[in-house]
Amino acid sequence: MNSSTATPGAPACPEALLPRLADDEEVVAFFAGVADLDATSPSDHGLEDGVRLASGGRLEQFARAGSGDAFCFVGEGGEERPVVYVSLDGEAGPIALGLPDLVQLCLVAPWWRNARRRTDEQLRAIADEYREDLPEFDERRDRAARALGLDPAALPSEAAVLARLWELSRGPVATTCLVLGQEGDPLDPLFRADRT
Repeated sequence: MNSSTATPGAPACPEALLPRLADDEEVVAFFAGVADLDATSPSDHGLEDGVRLASGGRLEQFARAGSGDAFCFVGEGGEERPVVYVSLDGEAGPIALGLPDLVQLCLVAPWWRNARRRTDEQLRAIADEYREDLPEFDERRDRAARALGLDPAALPSEAAVLARLWELSRGPVATTCLVLGQEGDPLDPLFRADRT
């Protein structure tokens, strides 16, 4: 992938992100504690046996959610590779075109998993409820963004990062990132073309 796959208008990250997602105190506090993305010890929780890409390509777990769901890179390369989320509930799908894209998604809409099959009005209510439950959200997000070398004011909007999820779920990346379960059947998509 090249730099043209980054979210339009989003800031670039000049250094490798993955080590900072595992080592920087402010970053770990936000990503593991708020966004439910823990990159501190991915080897502690591997994918279930038989879970693989339909293409036969590499599926490399680099982080996990508290539930045990997996964040995985697709194919060979570095942090520019597509990112797939593999749920223990039998769902999987692309959520970002590279780690910088995923970082922006988690900083802007850490509640993105709740966006599945929701209307715009329901999404606004989810975001509002999330902020009510975590009144220090903006401060924690801004500290994590700055620790990653990002300007919080330059982050994309919630609408932009969520539109990216729907775009990825039905575009050619979804086909490339198709994940098979233990029995060899495709896992259900995380996001369907219809959001309601």
